[in-house]
Amino acid sequence: MQDHADELPLLSPDLPGAEAFTDAGAAVARLVEIYDISRSFLCTRFRQTLAGEAPKARFRAVYPQVRFATATHAQVDSRLSFGHVAEPGTYGATITRPDLFANYLRQQIGLLIANHGQPVLIGPSDTPIPVHFAVAGETGLSVPQEGVLDYPLRDLFDVPDLNTTNDDIVNGTLALAEGAARPLAPFTAQRVDYSLARLEHYTATAPEHFQNHVLFTNYQFYVEEFEAFARAALADPASGYTALVGPGNALIATPDAALPAPAKLPQMPSYHLKRADGQGITLVNIGVGPSNAKTATDHIAVLRPHAWIMVGHCAGLRNSQRLGDFVLAHGYLREDHVLDDDLPVWVPIPALAEIQVAMEEAVAEITQLQGFELKRIMRTGTVATIDNRNWELRDQSGPVQRLSQSRAIALDMESATIAANGFRFRVPYGTLLCVSDKPLHGELKLPGMASDFYKTQVSRHLAIGIRAMERLREMPLERIHSRKLRSFEETAFL
Repeated sequence: MQDHADELPLLSPDLPGAEAFTDAGAAVARLVEIYDISRSFLCTRFRQTLAGEAPKARFRAVYPQVRFATATHAQVDSRLSFGHVAEPGTYGATITRPDLFANYLRQQIGLLIANHGQPVLIGPSDTPIPVHFAVAGETGLSVPQEGVLDYPLRDLFDVPDLNTTNDDIVNGTLALAEGAARPLAPFTAQRVDYSLARLEHYTATAPEHFQNHVLFTNYQFYVEEFEAFARAALADPASGYTALVGPGNALIATPDAALPAPAKLPQMPSYHLKRADGQGITLVNIGVGPSNAKTATDHIAVLRPHAWIMVGHCAGLRNSQRLGDFVLAHGYLREDHVLDDDLPVWVPIPALAEIQVAMEEAVAEITQLQGFELKRIMRTGTVATIDNRNWELRDQSGPVQRLSQSRAIALDMESATIAANGFRFRVPYGTLLCVSDKPLHGELKLPGMASDFYKTQVSRHLAIGIRAMERLREMPLERIHSRKLRSFEETAFL
């Protein structure tokens, strides 16, 4: 028996047909045009149905797409890890929010055109835009819960489809149908839209405020220091920073302005020290635990940041360490387990030279220690990440033996997760931790014990993380995005 939805006629907006472009700017402008027409159509029709107009049709609008075809191999600089396809064939990517990703798209499309000497084809895709994503951010418009309307929403509009909302491309598990175009970008449009919505939910800031350099922390102390640093930067016209944005999209552009906090903080409060070119610094307080770390990086990854670094507290595992010492991770022992299904534990997570050098130089600059003297306050080695905050209460023989065999020098609950997801999503990553307790040596994290550490070290630690990001910002993009992060068959887009 045919249901009511199948009986309704399908209405769609008139969209420009597929057209070849050799200019990246014009290509992005067409992507914006197609997306805006589609989104406006869905928002208008949805408002009409909410106003009580009897639905007499089913409504559908589609994402724009970039397609690219080449019959020859590109002669490109072998040092570059992106900007070209691996072999002849047809490639494609659905695109959402081309306004938000305009700079990224112009760069990636421009490289593809330049490296292959071939145009890109811009036009409508066959992938519907779910109405939930179309109305996201639209003032006064939201999708009501199931059962509120007099009709099933999916009878009239497309809804999110998990078949196109997954990580098959980045995980290397994509199974293409015969004759289908190979992926041009690491995420589908629906996957990106899903994460943009989740980001706003978890951080209480709009995606457009996120900057290209992201610091993760696991303590509120760092947020307070970040705000102090941001205010000092806003007072200095030469800093290049233009505004500080906090949860609730509260924005200040002057150092003395009040930064109002929402009545209820989100799960992962985020603060954005902005630059006009998006090359500022975002700080995300992910709280404690590998699950939070995975959630944050799963969604921030779609913004294609240039680097993310963990700056948080850890347990020092060596007797020679002192509270306040730094740990620069160059290896990870993954006992967090949250990524086991996406990235097997046998996959090594390499240290990235550019990130490591930037962080070590930042430590030297801020502490004014060089060479062998730097070893007094910083150790480089393996960081273990565990999923049990009270691991100290279990039988010590097993955990301690594994920690010793791995040569681990510190333990936390987030760093390996962030690094592993950076590896998985091809986002350059690093870890610089600060020792806040030494459980194997009787120095536990108890009230009052680390008060001096918090007063003196948090500010210096954060300053090092910020300086490392500023050093990375000065590097050419092709140097930061290491070839270590690319697999045998990679997407042309970063």
